[in-house]
Parts: sequence; structure tokens; C-alpha cells
Amino acid sequence: MIARDSSRRLAAVVDVRGGEFFADLEEVVEDLEGTGIPVRLVFLDASDQVLVRRFEEARRPHPLQRDATILEGIARERALVAAVRERADHVIDTSELNVHQLRDVITERVSDEVPRLHVNVQSFGFKHGIPADADYVADVRFLHNPHWVPELRPLTGLDPAVRDHVLGAEGAQEFIDGYVQVLDGALHHYRAHDKPSVTIGVGCTGGKHRSVVLAEALGLELRSRGYDVRITHRDRERG
Repeated sequence: MIARDSSRRLAAVVDVRGGEFFADLEEVVEDLEGTGIPVRLVFLDASDQVLVRRFEEARRPHPLQRDATILEGIARERALVAAVRERADHVIDTSELNVHQLRDVITERVSDEVPRLHVNVQSFGFKHGIPADADYVADVRFLHNPHWVPELRPLTGLDPAVRDHVLGAEGAQEFIDGYVQVLDGALHHYRAHDKPSVTIGVGCTGGKHRSVVLAEALGLELRSRGYDVRITHRDRERG
């Protein structure tokens, strides 16, 4: 059951184990709607065969089974929830769904928005160590190092002169285009595996010039593709 207004949302999960509370569910829904709070009922169902298997795998009896069989307990439950099922806005058969697929179905039918994947793009210097939480690591040391250009050495990858130098180097734009394509092909699958965030490390020697420029460029490209992107520079001040 999902009740909401313009500022807050509340989801309540109930079943026959709720006793008197479950028996009053229809009355509670009517009271909420009577006060102007929209309510949506989502009813999760499954075949008798699947329910029997789930109870046997969990090694526990059906809450309404008592001294009878699991199937008899299921039948009693179906009789008790019939009116709620009939009233439900969404009835979802979970028989062939795993928990990840069920989450996606509920999100698709109930949520007003699809949660975006959080992507952390972090520049770093290899001489300071690879970030321990990096899911992907890009090595951009193949690009010419601004450290060897005297007027660029004291600057960082956030300075326009360094950015233009790095992005103008041979292979820089090709790398950005190709790597974003690879990342985009993988990132949109992460939600299916319950991974809400991904960290992409971009490394050069010291973490001050090339990696900063490329992290900014990759982050902006991924952001333009709809990802929620945070860009940080771990070693920019250390160099």
C-alpha cells in the first residue's frame, strides 16, 4: 500500500500476519482516501506451486496452516485477501520473478521516476596508489605530460591552458569518445544488479594534470547521457 501527498510518500507492507490490522486494511484505505490522500494498492501474488516451494525452501509453515497442509493454509489466505486483491490497483504475479526483477516491475508501475545511477568519476595519481573503491580504472599516462611544459607545471587540470593542452593532444578525444561508449554500454545494466553507484578512477602519474582534465571530460559526457555524476580530484593538490 502506498499513500502519498505532494511532499511525502509512505509505503506500508502488510499481510495476513497483521491480524486485526490486516482485517481493517480496507477501512484504513477508505479513511485515507476520504482525507484526500491518494492511495495505490499493489498486490503481490504467486501460483500455489511456487508458494509451496518457497515455504518448503524456507523450512517454515504457512501462518494460516495450523495443523493442516501448506496448500490448505494458502487457500485460507486467498479467501481472506480476495477483497483486497480485487481492489488493488496493481496485481503482480511474482511466480517467475527474482527480487531484482520484482523491484524493476514495482518501480515501473508505481514510481513516478526511475532512479538514476550515481557515477563517481575521480582523478588520481598512480604514484599515490589506485583508489581502493574504483570499479573501473582508466590509465591516461599515454598522453603528453604537461609537467614537462614549464609554464603549465604549476597549474592543474582545472586551468584552461592545461585543459586545452591535454585535450589537444593526439588520441585524447578518441579516448574520451571510445571510453564513454564502453562505460555507457555497461553502466545502464548496473541497476539490474542492485548497484546504485559506480566509481570510475582516471589516473595519470601524479594526479594533477592529465587525469584531472580527462575526469572532467568523461564526467561531463556521462552527465549528458543522463547519469548522476560527481567529479572529484583526489591528488590534484599533491601532484
